[in-house]
Amino acid sequence: MSSTITLCGNQRARPVRVSGQTLVVDIHAHLGVPGAIRIVGSENAGPPPDIANFSTPETDAVNGRQFAAIAPKLCAVEQRLADMDRLGVDVQALSPNPGQYYYHLDAEIGRDAARLINETVAEAVATHPDRLVGMGTVPMQNVEFAITEMRRCINTLDFRGIEISTNVNGIDLDDPIFRPFWAEAEKLGVLVFLHPIGFSHGERMKRYYFNNIIGNPLESTLAIGHLIFGGVLDNFPGLRICVAHGGGYLPGYWGRMDHGWRNRSDCSAGCLHVPSSYLRRIWFDTLVFDQDQLDNLIHAYGADRLCMGSDYPFDMAEPDPVGFHARLGEGYRKKILGLNAAELLGLRVKEK
Repeated sequence: MSSTITLCGNQRARPVRVSGQTLVVDIHAHLGVPGAIRIVGSENAGPPPDIANFSTPETDAVNGRQFAAIAPKLCAVEQRLADMDRLGVDVQALSPNPGQYYYHLDAEIGRDAARLINETVAEAVATHPDRLVGMGTVPMQNVEFAITEMRRCINTLDFRGIEISTNVNGIDLDDPIFRPFWAEAEKLGVLVFLHPIGFSHGERMKRYYFNNIIGNPLESTLAIGHLIFGGVLDNFPGLRICVAHGGGYLPGYWGRMDHGWRNRSDCSAGCLHVPSSYLRRIWFDTLVFDQDQLDNLIHAYGADRLCMGSDYPFDMAEPDPVGFHARLGEGYRKKILGLNAAELLGLRVKEK
């Protein structure tokens, strides 16, 4: 496995522990940082207003109970390790709680909060470096600040990726203002983990928790569409992007994109190739909850582009992430459970 590992800059492959027959890496697991509240203020402790407004009192009450229950798992390490052992997970890639992106705040506040969050993630990783690996957050409301913090994440904190949202205060990721960010991400070779936090225009998704259930996959779908049709993947072909929640709705309906690209000049002007061809240049987690949907992921993307993800410890997490892949053939299963993520994150199995 070590022969295929791609690392950023002067990083070395991280030795990790394997408890079973094959390496199991959870590429989608979150860590909360309550200490960031002292920087952003208690009034900004929750999700941004354009997300928080798309809810109901019933949903807010359920969220409050659930967040109180998961706080020991979200914000600490020891219960997390016990759960990893119970679930058969060797390594978690810790990405910050998406509710702590803080893009909507003043850029300096966002920068300071991101630095504290990243330092806290690094401290958690340092307690068990053979079980945990870090992914950071960056203040995307200011591209210069975001680039500086991304470099610090890789060069100083030894993180193996960064997590960003699917839009920045309603601005899509193919906007020209983000081109320097994508150029630097490509240059660094850093994994960019794309994770939404609800749909940015969820007026019709307030009830039934739809802004998460439907909104998150819709946001991922839109973000990938913008990266493809907006030419980002043509301009920066070396980007290493992994998209949460199986990439949203694309694996079940990518043909409509291809049809539009073939038949309309306004669809084909920005990208050079048929849109579905780009899907095998991106990685995706397998958090889709249904075996037929898992088959769709493999058909659309290929097993080499899939990584196991659980969304630990949230309510929308897969309760048995390893067992969910049990019916796959051994070759597919080993790749998806850990080998693909190990290549992306620069991990190697410890000698026993």
